[in-house]
Amino acid sequence: MTQISRFRAPDGAWLAYSDEGTGQPLLCLPGLTRSMADFDYLVPHLPPLRLIRMDYRGRGASDWTGPATYTVAQEAKDALALLDHLGVPQAAILGTSRGGLIGMVLGATARDRVLGLCLNDVGPEIARDGLTRIFDYVGRNPAGRTIEGYAERLSRTPGFRDVPMSRWLEEARKLAVETPEGLRIPYDPALRDAFLAAFDGPPVDLWPLFDALAGLPLALIRGANSDLLTPETVAKMRAHRPDMTVAEVPDRAHIPFLDEAESVALVLGFLTRLA
Repeated sequence: MTQISRFRAPDGAWLAYSDEGTGQPLLCLPGLTRSMADFDYLVPHLPPLRLIRMDYRGRGASDWTGPATYTVAQEAKDALALLDHLGVPQAAILGTSRGGLIGMVLGATARDRVLGLCLNDVGPEIARDGLTRIFDYVGRNPAGRTIEGYAERLSRTPGFRDVPMSRWLEEARKLAVETPEGLRIPYDPALRDAFLAAFDGPPVDLWPLFDALAGLPLALIRGANSDLLTPETVAKMRAHRPDMTVAEVPDRAHIPFLDEAESVALVLGFLTRLA
């Protein structure tokens, strides 16, 4: 069972985190609507290290602080505040989706704190199809009343094959909570407002952030059926960073679970490079 602690961010918000093990620090940053539990599937495959995970504000066990604070920039500041709180001068970062964007911000703006960055199905160009799919569900409670029914619906997610129903049940329990009124999301519904503000805003060029990672060890996992990270973007990333290690996970869309053989091999290789 993961031991969850909380610390007070500079603005007074209480943010949840876990800090387990000793050795090389690995900071794991989850996706937009996710929590530190996102990395549960990977944990059994990791070598001995110091595993640091966090719930962003508005998600999981962290305080809800309002849509104006649910930004990549603020979440990057919170990640640095957590490292400061723990007395960790440098950490490797594994970032899933939004967590990868936060990792890029940290690598570009706080380079001395980052040992290397592993991106899970995200890059400096985000396909509109993937954003539109997220738009459809972010901030909205799932239909239905039972976790089992939700898991059955999740099992029909396009792009995923050969996933046992037990995994979809685990996912459903991470993504929703059963209440007498029906299923509820385990995060602030106002996250939708923050997402819409970014979705409807002017396009942001993320390539300068990516290029600012020059010299940092870099790795990338892509779901072969991802609608968020296209093969064309991966090819451009490789052109910019020929030294970046890449793994494509078959039968996975956005996002790989991280316990697939391809994902595990890439993460272990990335950590070995840093050691």
